[in-house]
Amino acid sequence: MPESVQLLLGADPAGQPVGQLLRLANRHGLIAGATGTGKTVTLQRLAEAFSDAGVAVFAADIKGDLCGLGALGEPKGKIAERIAAMPWLGHRPQAYPVTLWDVAGQSGHPLRTTLSEMGPLLLGALLELTDSQQAALYAAFQVADRDGLLLLDLKDLKALLNHLQAHPEVLGDERALFTGASGQALLRRLATLEQQGAEALFGEPALQLEDLLQPTADGRGRIHLLDASRLVHEAPKVYATFLLWLLAELFEQLPERGDADRPLLALFFDEAHLLFADTPRALQERLEQVVRLIRSKGVGVYFVTQSPGDLPDDILAQLGLRIQHGLRAFTAKEQKALRAVADGFRPNPQFDCLAVLTELGIGEALVGTLEEKGTPAMVQRVAIAPPQSRIGPLGEAERAALIRQSALAGRYDRPVDRESAYELLTARAAQAEAPVVKGKAATAEGEQSFGDMAGDLLGSAVGQAMKSAVRQAANQIGRELVRGLMGSLLGGKRRR
Repeated sequence: MPESVQLLLGADPAGQPVGQLLRLANRHGLIAGATGTGKTVTLQRLAEAFSDAGVAVFAADIKGDLCGLGALGEPKGKIAERIAAMPWLGHRPQAYPVTLWDVAGQSGHPLRTTLSEMGPLLLGALLELTDSQQAALYAAFQVADRDGLLLLDLKDLKALLNHLQAHPEVLGDERALFTGASGQALLRRLATLEQQGAEALFGEPALQLEDLLQPTADGRGRIHLLDASRLVHEAPKVYATFLLWLLAELFEQLPERGDADRPLLALFFDEAHLLFADTPRALQERLEQVVRLIRSKGVGVYFVTQSPGDLPDDILAQLGLRIQHGLRAFTAKEQKALRAVADGFRPNPQFDCLAVLTELGIGEALVGTLEEKGTPAMVQRVAIAPPQSRIGPLGEAERAALIRQSALAGRYDRPVDRESAYELLTARAAQAEAPVVKGKAATAEGEQSFGDMAGDLLGSAVGQAMKSAVRQAANQIGRELVRGLMGSLLGGKRRR
């Protein structure tokens, strides 16, 4: 593939094409702008361009309309006019190879991971733990690793926490980190997480990364869409934590690729500010490190948000492609943010970047790309090219058809509950209970036998009334003798 292959984004005021070199598309990017300025359509256009270049895409469908990628486009009105103004675009209405995912498993294939794969750091951020609670969670994971207890779903972790509270001696060196109060707090947080519907996220079969990277028979990259229309509003922490997990898994599992002619995968993180909201400093530093290094593994990360100010400076500094739709600035704070956005581009002497930011129409953007050597190019005012797929959502019947025809149909749809921490700890508890139950039964039998024998011996010498009284006394003596015997055998002390 020639090094000059570009991801075409649109046209400048002179009608000339503007794009990003495909081999530099792993340098990450930003799509920003106020609500209603065209961010979703720009994301759709970029996803198509990546797919056409054989690059897999994973994106969150926040509003439910990005799934139009899976249907044929029908350009009309102003969309058709813009297409006509870009004859070099070679626009051809088509549907793209879309795979639908949904954590709840209702509007797409179920999307799962396991607690063991997520790890205590990300799980702690999801549960919003204090330092002491985080330490207790680390201790629980240490015990699970040491004792071979698989933590796959939430019931596994709850079983482990209850086990540690009942048997703190198994903690060993981690005993100081795990207190009864911290264990109860973790159980309460897990209950809250279940109420948010997060239980469906954890379990098996877990997502296999190779399924995201498989191209279609015609060489196009598959576009994987997570239906987050409800998740992002009802459980934003779950949404953000899953995306962070996906990024971390890609970083850990993918091999180094060095300089390549194209990326393996493009990740689009919509509502990107959620990734950094109330994020512990340790996790944010880890995220910044992963974003900096993952490009060498062929992954481009694209953040979608209203303002660049939603992202940490260390993240912004690593973004090569910047697409900035219109912004509104009414307050002094907003005007300051606007100047910061303008200063983030390499100036273009042909126009005032700060002034243009408030003049941009729907579907227009200021675009900063990278030049051949990877240095920032001058900012350009660009009319974004319309997508070739449908602008707008799929109907219910269309979604159902996509799911049925998916290459992954049947692979993730049925949950699997194999033996893990819950089953093992439940079995151990049952084995520990069995001798106690058997001992109680033996004790009761011994008491009864002793009493009956004493009653029979005395029965011939006394009357029926006396026999009853003596039998009660003998039963009491028998209970005392048997309890004493059991106590001495177990090394216990009799209570008086």
